Amino acid sequence: MQVRLLSLLSDMATYQDREAFIPYRRSDLIELCLDDGQLPHEKVQQFREFCTLLSAYYHFKFHAYLERLKDNYDPFNPDADTQSRIELTPDKLAEREANVVTDFQTILERANYVPLSPNSLQRAFKEKSLIQLKTDVDFDEFGQLVCYCRGDYEKTIQVKKFLKKKDKTINLFERVVLLIKFKDADYFKYKGDELDSLQFTPGKMYLYFYKNIPKFDLELLFPNIKISMTWKDRLFLIVPAIGAAIPVILRVLPKLLVVIAAILFFTMGPSVLDTIQASEEDVRDIMPVLVAVLSLLVTLGGFAYKQYSNYKSKQIKFRQTVTETLFFKNMANNASVFHALIDAAEEEECKEIILVYYHLLISQNPLTPAQLDNRIESWMDNKFGTKIDFDINGPIHNLENIRGKLMQDGKDTASLPEIPLLTKDKRGCCQVLPLNDAKRLIDYIWDHIFLYT
Repeated sequence: MQVRLLSLLSDMATYQDREAFIPYRRSDLIELCLDDGQLPHEKVQQFREFCTLLSAYYHFKFHAYLERLKDNYDPFNPDADTQSRIELTPDKLAEREANVVTDFQTILERANYVPLSPNSLQRAFKEKSLIQLKTDVDFDEFGQLVCYCRGDYEKTIQVKKFLKKKDKTINLFERVVLLIKFKDADYFKYKGDELDSLQFTPGKMYLYFYKNIPKFDLELLFPNIKISMTWKDRLFLIVPAIGAAIPVILRVLPKLLVVIAAILFFTMGPSVLDTIQASEEDVRDIMPVLVAVLSLLVTLGGFAYKQYSNYKSKQIKFRQTVTETLFFKNMANNASVFHALIDAAEEEECKEIILVYYHLLISQNPLTPAQLDNRIESWMDNKFGTKIDFDINGPIHNLENIRGKLMQDGKDTASLPEIPLLTKDKRGCCQVLPLNDAKRLIDYIWDHIFLYT
């Protein structure tokens, strides 16, 4: 799994086996901070109120992201049940497509997901873990492809092997998000595909949100996957077929000679019968010949049908396994994916800001971003046994951008300067406003979000 880029700060601890994702709900994280016992009793309620104001503010900000995503996604939504007011030009469609992809990637990264490149996907396709299938995904059919994941872990399961159950360790992604924009209908017509037979609509954009997907079965998430049997499964069909065909051939061979003799008799004359050692009486009697032909067709036809049925049953079983697997692991599709990820991004950003603000608030000494990063990671590990690779740059940037005015009685707000929630001194050390001032600042921002007069 890919990890986030190393920080430019050399003294900041980095980890290759950790993620930035904080595995606690926002409300639980607030209580974890309060249970730490570092805040005076009279400030506990103020801290809860600050977190409530902060969460509401970010909920509003991310709602704007959601509305923009929905507007840009509308022309590509395969589930749309509304009509477009105007027909967009190709340039406008391309612009909206680019906006969807850019905003979607931004939201995923703010939710602490990491990208998987097409090359990484293709490498994963070469391996098999749970479902033994020969699969093929044509990447040339995609106009856009975005794949992100979160949560890299191992799980031991039991699998059947030679009539015995054995333990097998597999690698899974806890969450997988996939965006696919298919090329237009002209591309598939040029390929010779029947549009009605496709499992998707050309020119549309599909989004998928799954949980607990084996790393090496990611290709099963793609709607244009082509499935066929592995060489092992083909071998299991071919070997029994050969074994069953030999006695059939031996049984029908005498009748086959009668058929050949009859054909030669009527085309080349009676003299040919001496060559193949067949009697003229057997050949002239048409009934045994017809019986031989019918027996041959029924025997070989029945055997061929049985083998074909076995093959189709195997295919159906494979597809049923894939369908059941994806059905129980699917979390959202298409436009509903935006709602789920916006909520996740909002949660992650608020949790990061709360952790940064809390630790600066209780610190007895000024802290640089690197020191703050290490302190939060150590606190999560020592207090709760949770190892994370905290991304300090994002929440510090967000706190610096929360700017407002501290209202004062009897003073015109127009003359007051705007100040940020977090500032840095000359040494690069961070400091935040006290709880009361922080609440007043966010309250001011709320009051001035809508100024239409």
